Formats: sequence, structure tokens, C-alpha cells
Amino acid sequence: MDISKENINQIFERFKDLNVLIVGDVMMDAYIFGKVERISPEAPVPVVNLQKEENRLGGAANVAMNIVSLGAKATICSIIGDDKEGHLVESLFANKHISTDGLFKSAEKPTTVKTRIIGNNHQLLRIDRELTDEPSDEIEDTFIHKIKEIIGTHHVVIFSDYDKGSLTKKIIHEIIVAANALGIPTIVDPKNRHFLDYKTVTLFKPNLKELAEGLKTNPIKPNKESISEAVSLLHSQLHNRYSMITLSEFGMMIYDHHQQSYIQQPAHLRNIADVSGAGDTVVSVASLCLALHLSAETIIYLSNLAGGLVCEEVGVVPINREKLLSEALSE
Repeated sequence: MDISKENINQIFERFKDLNVLIVGDVMMDAYIFGKVERISPEAPVPVVNLQKEENRLGGAANVAMNIVSLGAKATICSIIGDDKEGHLVESLFANKHISTDGLFKSAEKPTTVKTRIIGNNHQLLRIDRELTDEPSDEIEDTFIHKIKEIIGTHHVVIFSDYDKGSLTKKIIHEIIVAANALGIPTIVDPKNRHFLDYKTVTLFKPNLKELAEGLKTNPIKPNKESISEAVSLLHSQLHNRYSMITLSEFGMMIYDHHQQSYIQQPAHLRNIADVSGAGDTVVSVASLCLALHLSAETIIYLSNLAGGLVCEEVGVVPINREKLLSEALSE
């Protein structure tokens, strides 16, 4: 890597000056923890004796928490329910020092909540409360207007798509057009429903499986020839600047379509504990690098390093800034 320690320190210091707009699907992760000592006499199911309950931010909120953990400021834009869970989500954001200027409360849909019942440290059941239908035209237009009012004070826009209804083709198009007009870079970790709706996005980051499914092609091999062919097809439809593909145990690659350059970074040897949330961390680090107009080499280097580090942690946790900085300096 041709990135000096002095430059790395400067990059991390400059993260503190950035404002990041996250547009996407916020949800709440609820946990019910208990002890199981017997089976119910009513049905062959365990009886969980309640010990504690926790509510945590999930979905696009995890991206926002990564941004704050890296030292930047985050504003969340999402459609949540006008319900007690929605108000709880709002208070959880306040506790994390994340701006809710872009939150829109809707009476038409409930706040997405995933409730996990944990007995003796094992997940026994998950209950999902969600409505993934796209919003009405009126809510869609109001939400777009709300975002456009605040977008100009931000340095990069992240689309955090969990396919829960906060992102529509129109919302995606309008926000990318607005960002491009202001010279603000955009980045997305896509889901299949809107895979090809992110036209002229700056950086597009699927994994290899999502890339094949989104392009409706055969499985793509993790080699330069196969990936280059796929990202060229992707670029012909999206006209994006960068394609960054996560390759699991094979690391990551980034393709700069302006420079016609391909860079692949191997995966770092890690004690993998949990890959949950790694994609959110990768997008968060890449977005800050984009906002600083750093090179493709720097983007993939820091993003790949962060994605590996967060996989050593159990559960969905944001990247530790000091740990990432220390590892980047020691490379």
C-alpha cells in the first residue's frame, strides 16, 4: 500500500469534518432474554422465564452508528411508523447523537420491529412486525421534499436499502439527481427490488451473489475476468463511477469506470465471529473516503480493513475508530 502513516492520520482527522446523509430503512431490533428450565405442558415448546428486554437500532441505523463511531456526523432519513415504537426509535437516535431531521412518521405503516427471543443464550424464535409496501404518492413526495431541504449541508449520501419500503424508484432517482446537481457523491449497498434503479450513483457496492442476481446472469466467479465482465454490464445500465464488490473470503475489488482500473484486495486473516453488519461498515468507511475525494486504492484499502475487523465482533456492532486507525497504521 502506497499510503503513508501521516496521510492515514490526516484522513481520520478529516472524517470529523464530514456530515453524512443516510437514506433508507430503519428498524428496531428488540431482544427478550430469559432462562429455559422446562417445556410447556400446553405444547412441546420451551418456557422462557423473562430476565431482561433490550431495544436496539437496526437496518439503516447501523450505518448511521458506524458513521458516528468513525467521528463524522450522521443524519438519518427514513419512513417509520407514527407509533410507540417509532417514538422509541427517535429517542434511541437522540441517545446516539444522530440527527433525525430526515425521519418521516407515517400512520400508514408500522415501524419495522424484529423481536428475538433468546433462551439460555440461544435464539429460539424471531417475530417480525413489518409492512414492506411502498408509500403512497403523497408520502413519497413529502419525504423527497424533506430530504431535499437538508441534503445541501451534507458531504455524501448513503442509500441503505433493506427492502422495507422507505426507498422507491422515484425517491432514489430524485435524491441522486439532487445530489449530483450539488456535486455530492452517492453510495449504495443495494437489494434486488431496486437493484438497477440507482442510475448515476457514484459508488455501487453489492456482493458477488447480489451482483449476479441483480444482473440476472449466471453465478459470477471471483476472478478478474468474470467480475470485470459483470461490472462492465452493470456500468452500461447504471453509468456509475465506481463498482465495489465484496467477495467474502476472497476480499474485495473496486473498478473505476472513468480510469478503467481494477484493484483487488485479498481478505485479511481474521478470527471470524459474526459477519452480520459488515456490509454496513464497508459502506460507511467507503462513503467517508468518497466524501474526501480519496483514490480508489484508499477507498478499498480502508473499507476492506474495516469489514474484516468488524467480523471479529459478535453481533451487529459499529466499527471501532481507534482500532481501525491502529490497524491501518500498522499495515
